[in-house]
Amino acid sequence: SAAYVNAVAALYGFSYAVKMSKMGGNAPDGYFDYVVPPLEGLWDLAGWESAPGVIKKDSFEWTAMIRVPAFVTPDVFRRFMGVLAAKKPELDLAPVRLEKFTEGLCGQITHTGPYDGEPPNIAALERFIAESGCRTEMSGMRRHHEVYLGDPRKTAPDRLKTIIRHPVVRV
Repeated sequence: SAAYVNAVAALYGFSYAVKMSKMGGNAPDGYFDYVVPPLEGLWDLAGWESAPGVIKKDSFEWTAMIRVPAFVTPDVFRRFMGVLAAKKPELDLAPVRLEKFTEGLCGQITHTGPYDGEPPNIAALERFIAESGCRTEMSGMRRHHEVYLGDPRKTAPDRLKTIIRHPVVRV
């Protein structure tokens, strides 16, 4: 969707504005050089249990995320959002926010291949979770979580790697 494309562009725009601030002598206090982490997504897969394997992407609710170093304080966030707004006025920055996210206990699997091929690995993850004495419990920000280790613009679909996490509780 256009909103997702905008969100990804805004997140990467912000991340690289901070990372490259060292080049212009505009680095925030506490800055250290780092690699911009991968894009992550939280996905609401409501209804998945009633229709496993059915992917209705247009009905998913999502949150796109990129981790930032600890030196990105609320003041640093506001400053670099201003930098990004001046550099990329076409982006809608209204939905972008700085939040702390605590993952909690999760089950995890690595999927290799196109995103549409994830259902068998999600099923395997759910079996593993159950065999481990846990159950998936999604609520609030604890949702289906994906970490994208490949860039779909530069990587063949069969070589894409995605970490898939499900929040769990012990039973």
